[in-house]
Amino acid sequence: MAVDEPSERELRVMPWWLVLVGLLAAIALGWLVLDLLLTEADRANQPDTRATLRIDAIRTGLTVVAGTGGGLALLLAARRQWIAERAQRHQESVAARDQAHRDRVQAHAEAVAETAQRHQDRQSGAAEHDAAERRLTELYTRAVELLGNDSAAVRLGGLHALERLGQDNPGQRPTIAAVLCAYLRMPAPDGEPRETEVRRSAQRVLTRHLRADDAAHWPELTLDLTGATLVDFDAAGCTLVDANFTGAVFTGTTTFAGATARGRLLLGAATFGDVVVDGLVADGEVVLDGVRVGGEASFDGAAFTGGLSCRRAGFTGPTSLRRVTFGQPTSFDATRFEDVTSFREAVFDGALSMEHTEFGRSASFHAVRFTNMALFRWTVFGAEALFDRARFLDAANFGRARFHSMVSFRDTEFSRPPQVEQARAVADSGHRWPAGTTVERLDDEWLLLVDRRSVG
Repeated sequence: MAVDEPSERELRVMPWWLVLVGLLAAIALGWLVLDLLLTEADRANQPDTRATLRIDAIRTGLTVVAGTGGGLALLLAARRQWIAERAQRHQESVAARDQAHRDRVQAHAEAVAETAQRHQDRQSGAAEHDAAERRLTELYTRAVELLGNDSAAVRLGGLHALERLGQDNPGQRPTIAAVLCAYLRMPAPDGEPRETEVRRSAQRVLTRHLRADDAAHWPELTLDLTGATLVDFDAAGCTLVDANFTGAVFTGTTTFAGATARGRLLLGAATFGDVVVDGLVADGEVVLDGVRVGGEASFDGAAFTGGLSCRRAGFTGPTSLRRVTFGQPTSFDATRFEDVTSFREAVFDGALSMEHTEFGRSASFHAVRFTNMALFRWTVFGAEALFDRARFLDAANFGRARFHSMVSFRDTEFSRPPQVEQARAVADSGHRWPAGTTVERLDDEWLLLVDRRSVG
């Protein structure tokens, strides 16, 4: 903020009569002094003395007049000097104000020019953005049109056009992923054998950009492949965020090996040929309710820290869940394993429920650790049931279970006696029951297990 300079008194012109009055005053003063001195000189008795005094009186009077005039001259000279200094200060002040004004004008002109330049830049940027958006829309529309073409080759071109569009425009990636998922959800056209290759390509485009260790990774994509038909789907090493495969049909070999599931992974009512889920890490709930696996299934080394729900599922081929970690409550209720099934060295940190579950062939729970409650009520073991070296750190309940072959609890540890009330086992000399188990013969073929507290 500028500070105003103190205002000076207005400079007035000295009137001529004031100078005349000064001169007259000097003459009058000299005359008065001369008159007084002459009067005194005339009083002298001697003529010579009187003449001398008169001469001195005249000299003194003239000196007074000259001194007074000199004083007036000095005063006028001082006034001229003051006027000159004041004029100099005024000129400097005017020059400073002129310079400040010029600086303000220059600053204002520069600000106006800068504002105009910014406005022009914004207009240019908006025009470029609009042009880019129009071009992007045209490319997107064209790619989608290609994807809907009757020719398989043209559809492949549309897939790759969408992929390039997403690679160059990160903001379009979720939309492009949604379009590809919608394409895979659509029924395959009849009489088009090359459609399988198109769908494989669409799958590869999706999974290629779901691998976090790949330079082409598209983060935070969500997949909605509900009811989709997928061929040899390979999501190995992918990061799946809230992926939904409910009701999907997986043909061939499907793999989620080494994948990471963030949020929920929904596979309910899906159908698989062979499926490999080795090393999957899931921090949210994994839903396999109603799943049907026609071939082999492997979950070795997977970690279901957010819980697993696998109710009413069906596994036709060999199923391996070795060294799997189950974090939250896990349920295999009413699930059927028709072939050899192994939970060897698995860890159940949450409660386990296998009620009404059926094992068609041998079921191995060798060295499994059950940290929480384990329920095997009404479970049917169609062949060997092996719990050797398993550890039950909480309650275990085998009430009304059915053992159709040899049962082994060799070196099994229980924190409390297991509940086996009304469980049945075929008569077999190879059974190894938990210590203290009460076994009664029901008939020639079946044995009845009774809890000790119920005896008597």
